[in-house]
Amino acid sequence: MVILFVLLLLAVLAVLATANWYLWRRLFRDTTRAPGPVRRAGAVMIAGGWVLAITALVAERTGAPFWLQRTLAWPGFLWMALSIYLLLAVAVGEVVRPLLRRFLERRAGAGTAVRQPEPEPVPEPQPVPAGTASLPEQDPEQDPQPPSPSPAPSPSPAPPSRRLFVSRVVGGAAAAAALGTVGYGTYGVLNGPTVKRVTVPLAKLPRAAHGYRIAVVSDIHLGPVLGRGFAQRVVDTINGTQPDLIAVVGDLVDGSVKDLGPAAAPLSQLKARHGAYFVTGNHEYFSGAEQWVEEVRRLGLRPLENDRTELAHFDLAGVNDVSGESEGQGPDFAKALGDRDTARACVLLAHQPVQIHDAVEHGVDLQLSGHTHGGQLWPGSLIAAAANPTVAGLERYGDTRLYVSRGAGAWGPPTRVGAESDITVIELASRQA
Repeated sequence: MVILFVLLLLAVLAVLATANWYLWRRLFRDTTRAPGPVRRAGAVMIAGGWVLAITALVAERTGAPFWLQRTLAWPGFLWMALSIYLLLAVAVGEVVRPLLRRFLERRAGAGTAVRQPEPEPVPEPQPVPAGTASLPEQDPEQDPQPPSPSPAPSPSPAPPSRRLFVSRVVGGAAAAAALGTVGYGTYGVLNGPTVKRVTVPLAKLPRAAHGYRIAVVSDIHLGPVLGRGFAQRVVDTINGTQPDLIAVVGDLVDGSVKDLGPAAAPLSQLKARHGAYFVTGNHEYFSGAEQWVEEVRRLGLRPLENDRTELAHFDLAGVNDVSGESEGQGPDFAKALGDRDTARACVLLAHQPVQIHDAVEHGVDLQLSGHTHGGQLWPGSLIAAAANPTVAGLERYGDTRLYVSRGAGAWGPPTRVGAESDITVIELASRQA
């Protein structure tokens, strides 16, 4: 097992080193004439960015002093996002590069093929008529006067070769595209999540509950980057929807109660007619799940730890995240759902979409999940799709519907590309209405 892990680690490091060497070559070596400070600065920037990124990850996981986590997080995590899109943009540039070179070659060929004007004929010398004064002949013994020397032209830098010009154009365009993509994606996260509204019909829902609204929020990820101000924006957005019930489905934090308790304080302002409920996500088990369960309870949310509550028109249940199994606190569907009245509609809060198969077995009508972030950074959605039955949105599994939120925040880079953050208002619909 150890040998397999070492081999996997070496393979990852080899891929990472090769990718970054390729990035340095295209952005710095191929865009300069010779070794010099620009190439060295590029190497330092790429290597230093990854040192910051890895150090930021380690600091977060090991519970380093919070001031150090915050210092490392912004530059380190942003470099992770930027390096992804630099690599993608440079790879796209491989398609553009030969096309641009061919265009320049054709343009240069067309210029040399332009017809040059013919020179005017030089008139033949005419004989001098007799008696006409002629110029005095120069004395052969007299030293000839040398022509006055003209000033030497100042040396000008040679124009870049066609290959160098193409490399600079493609490299500059790739850098601009990557910076613009990451900048826009970061602004979207910091500006706060948008509100989505989804109607979900439930066969067992009574007519009296038609139009019941559940505000679903997941993956807020308060931490060294997203702090109290972001939590306040999330709370204000949720309260603005005036929901009947609020469901916080995991990954609230990335850090301890000691470090992030003040950042989570705005959660005490959540307002809903039937209260706010919470289930753990995998990141709670990296951050002290028991302490956070007590903290959210103190803030006025009700944790559902493999538990269920009977509301007026349907059952609301919640199970722990699968990451809790390592601490003996994993999901227990039998405990949460085993003795309920199956004639009543049931809504289940479960952080990961993979828990849908257990929900189907236990007759759940609707499961609300998060975890995937919708992929967060495209093409991360392709990876998320390989690991989850549903990446985002509403799907049906047998008689059970699954809704997966893209989440309100972001993990690692505070950036989203192709996966806009959201808070979803689920409106339950009765087929008897």
